Amino acid sequence: MTDLRQTRPFGRTGFDVTPLALGTSSWGQLRAGESGDERDARILEVAQAFFADALDTNLLDTSNMYGPTDAGHLSELFVGQALAQAGGVATGLVIQTKLDRDTTTDDFSGYRMRRSLEESLDRLGLDRVDVLYLHDPEVVGFDAVMEPGGAVEALVEMKEQGLATSIGISGGPVDMLQRFIETDLFDALVTHNRFTLLDRSAGALLDAATERNVGVSNAAPYGGGVLTGELSLAGRYGYRPIRPEMAAALARLRSICEQHGVAMGALALGFSLRDPRVHTTIVGASSLDRWTQAVADATAAAAVPEEVWAELADLADGVPPHDAE
Repeated sequence: MTDLRQTRPFGRTGFDVTPLALGTSSWGQLRAGESGDERDARILEVAQAFFADALDTNLLDTSNMYGPTDAGHLSELFVGQALAQAGGVATGLVIQTKLDRDTTTDDFSGYRMRRSLEESLDRLGLDRVDVLYLHDPEVVGFDAVMEPGGAVEALVEMKEQGLATSIGISGGPVDMLQRFIETDLFDALVTHNRFTLLDRSAGALLDAATERNVGVSNAAPYGGGVLTGELSLAGRYGYRPIRPEMAAALARLRSICEQHGVAMGALALGFSLRDPRVHTTIVGASSLDRWTQAVADATAAAAVPEEVWAELADLADGVPPHDAE
């Protein structure tokens, strides 16, 4: 059985992390029929449990732009409120956040990155962060963020100034992320939706990160929900309509699950957890029930026979990757 409390080095970041990480990208969304106060209580319950070290994780992943609402970006505010109530970060807990563009103007300049960090530190109530990422550079492209005085230079300066212990790159397109990793400037990586049962296109990226001892967080192991097995979510993968080839692979996966009596969510999460190149897998959870389900999936995955994993080895063959036109 997988020990979800067992930590391992997070690449060269200097931190040790648990197999599961708590994701906060949905910390702000209202559920149907829910009031703002009810939402706040639901999310704060999760945040408070994290800072009480009551969850099977020691890593919390957030971002300047997570939790967008008419009232602003709420994710870091919830984190900061729970952190203040806890009286500080307990030893062994790790917080990572991300520098973000101005979502109104798409400003991705070095100046904007400094403002992004100031906003994050103010919301979190911290004077520095453990791991700080440049987020979604594909919005403007590799060359734009790498230019002198640009976003990457600003991020490197933040590390030099002690505002971040380690720095990383977080985004979508795997080819672009690999270019960033190959600069050897980054200590950590977040990739999402590109290393799942249905899309394994991040394989070369993970190899490049491993060669450089970069800490790897694999996010969205459920592909935006489709790999939880919920039939209502079967029509989309990674925020887009699912392609016919992927839908066919999904149907085959469902058949394998039924044949072996294994929950699809357990296989989806286990696929990420069992890969030695992945140090931690980020699972979004805006309620304790959702987090409890992720822990159950991880536990069930540890008991899946090797013959099932062997049967899944070629599941994504012939499926166009997420980044394909």
